[in-house]
Amino acid sequence: MDVLLLLLLGAAGALGSGGDGWSLSVQPEVRAVDGYPVVLPCTFSHPQNSQHASLRVWWRLGGRVLFRCTSLAGSPSCDPRPHQDQRYRLEGNPREHDLSLWINSAALQDSGRYYCGVEVEGREQVTLEEQLGTRLRVEAPPKVLAVSVEGSELIGYRAVCRVQGSPPPDVQWREGAGPEEQSSAHSPHTVSRLRQVEPGRQYTCSATNPLGRELSTLYVAAPQAGPAQTGAPPPLLLLLTVSLGAKVILLGGVGLWLVQGGSKV
Repeated sequence: MDVLLLLLLGAAGALGSGGDGWSLSVQPEVRAVDGYPVVLPCTFSHPQNSQHASLRVWWRLGGRVLFRCTSLAGSPSCDPRPHQDQRYRLEGNPREHDLSLWINSAALQDSGRYYCGVEVEGREQVTLEEQLGTRLRVEAPPKVLAVSVEGSELIGYRAVCRVQGSPPPDVQWREGAGPEEQSSAHSPHTVSRLRQVEPGRQYTCSATNPLGRELSTLYVAAPQAGPAQTGAPPPLLLLLTVSLGAKVILLGGVGLWLVQGGSKV
């Protein structure tokens, strides 16, 4: 994708409280695109005339703390803890009551529910942590991870297409015949199997979701006749890498030529 897609959904609401006049406000849901940065908004409010001696800020994903920093009295910055993961930093200024978190290059595994918190020391000590959390939904265009063949001459061959993407891609087989099976139990990964793969035909796996489409085509060559060898072991699986990432797979005397290409909608 050529442009940054960042959608912030839902109205902000005061979802945390640490005493009279103290509250936290977050976005219920934030959507981002795989490979692009994203900001999770979080602000806090306090009674007028309240003064802070120091602030401690944290963000966690589920029960795991991802980011923590401390702003001492008189300091305009919030210093991260030692060995802090550099993918995370504060986008906001805690002294201005903005605790928003920046995540660099969001990935599919970053999806989940995030919680922001702050501990304020001053005339009174107040600890606030948002209770409902912000759901981060990272989306990604389809990507064909692998196309292969499984089975044997005795039980027959099936073409297998493994893809990933979010929302989970719809996988279809083109230029081929035969029943197909599809499973997305391990979302965002989807596996589709095409039965009755035959030599001399081509089978194209097409993965599509709202962010795009990717194709991978499998050409199955008929086995070449050769001299009979009584008691000879079956051919080994050979993997030959050729130009531009194309692959040649020889399985049980059947030649498989894999060409990958992508297109976007």
